[in-house]
Amino acid sequence: MPELPEVETVMRGLAAVLEGRVIRAAAISRPDMRWPFPEGLAARLAGSRVEGFRRRAKYMLMRLSGGDSVLIHLGMSGRMVARPAGDLPNAPIAHEHFSLETEEGIRVGFVDPRRFGSIDLVPTAGEDRHRLLAGLGPEPLEEAFSPAVLSVALAGKRTPVKAALLDQKVVAGLGNIYVSEALFRARISPRRLAASVAGARTVRLVPAIKAVLEESIAAGGSSLRDYVQADGGIGFFQERFKVYDREGLPCEACPGPPACPGIQRIVQSGRASFYCPRLQR
Repeated sequence: MPELPEVETVMRGLAAVLEGRVIRAAAISRPDMRWPFPEGLAARLAGSRVEGFRRRAKYMLMRLSGGDSVLIHLGMSGRMVARPAGDLPNAPIAHEHFSLETEEGIRVGFVDPRRFGSIDLVPTAGEDRHRLLAGLGPEPLEEAFSPAVLSVALAGKRTPVKAALLDQKVVAGLGNIYVSEALFRARISPRRLAASVAGARTVRLVPAIKAVLEESIAAGGSSLRDYVQADGGIGFFQERFKVYDREGLPCEACPGPPACPGIQRIVQSGRASFYCPRLQR
């Protein structure tokens, strides 16, 4: 599933081609994806001006002139690609369930083979009260996300810190890849109980979280399976992974086998965690 850097990258790409533009027409090709499309969605979008974009956790919000926001979630395999309408084939695009076109002829299509993605409409003034956004934790790239804030959220939690960081009520937008990478940078084991990270260890962890997210956004995110940017290009942060998907290889600070076991892979709550047992304690 695309994580915060991928969603941020897609959103910035959409903003570059849609912000300030008027939607000439919109279309849906089926009644639902993960959930039904809002009633009359295409008609409600036609004629609206795109005023701006906002990301909240792994969701994008496209704000419209009429006072509504289009809430977009890419799901497991979703992609939104913008390109000139004239560059598209005449035949229908496989698995494209939603599209819109601006008066200037830019077309954005939502392609999602597995249909875990979703689109909804929400009043812009009430975005944070939407059922998918209400109760989310702080945004990790905002200044308000501090060691003190994370320490309070982790205090008393008897789950592994990896699981705690994936809890969207603790911090919004983090996923499996970037939690593994941030924990390595902070030299904290994913096995460590969250309660024991509260306090001094969050002073290392919060900057590590911010740094890995910012670096991934700068690289266009990580393209492992389905993810592409809004222009159809791939991200490159996967080339900079320090531990994720590197089982058995030496980390950047270790000689590797036989002097040390190399990067290990364990399964926590059904998700793979990668870490260096020599450095991460």
